[in-house]
Amino acid sequence: MLVEVFVLGYFHANCYLIADEDKKECAIIDPGGTPDKVINRCRELGLDIKYILLTHGHGDHIAGVSKIKSETGAKVFMSSKDEYLVHGGNAEIVPIFRNIKPFEVDAFVEDKDTINIGNITIEVIETPGHTPGGLTFKINNMLFTGDTLFSGSIGRTDFPKGSFEELINSIKNKILILNDDVKVFPGHGEATTVGNERKYNPFLN
Repeated sequence: MLVEVFVLGYFHANCYLIADEDKKECAIIDPGGTPDKVINRCRELGLDIKYILLTHGHGDHIAGVSKIKSETGAKVFMSSKDEYLVHGGNAEIVPIFRNIKPFEVDAFVEDKDTINIGNITIEVIETPGHTPGGLTFKINNMLFTGDTLFSGSIGRTDFPKGSFEELINSIKNKILILNDDVKVFPGHGEATTVGNERKYNPFLN
């Protein structure tokens, strides 16, 4: 399995490429900008982009979706609870997000759903709080948490429909129950582990 990270857009959001190199299939998590960079890298590796997986619907995580979808035919998966953000809901958060092209969501996923890329199984974990439809994607001992959990911090909850209580519950009941060595790949910043966040994250102690 191949995992690569791109730091994209004005807000420096992490976008992840998850690939089964044998099957030449991949998924893209949170393409928040510079879609050509992602498309070109996949072509360079000879990978077919099967899915675009969205941890949530904020503009800095979805700005590149429309172009990648139109050029590759990739199917978009996200929570139905964040669909409103795809169709104009981002404009009230950051004005420049008004320019994001809407796109069709191909499937809405829920807690414990699974998505297969070649021989890779991706488990969906619902982690609301930063947004109502926040998702975390789990692959073996790796978590892709979007803006739910960061190294030494947590997602903002002061945006419309954010909930600090829900966010803390999501982290404590869905993420911190996992083993210490599980790696956390967040929506911004450096990777960390569940153990590090359990021990050192000031918001969780």
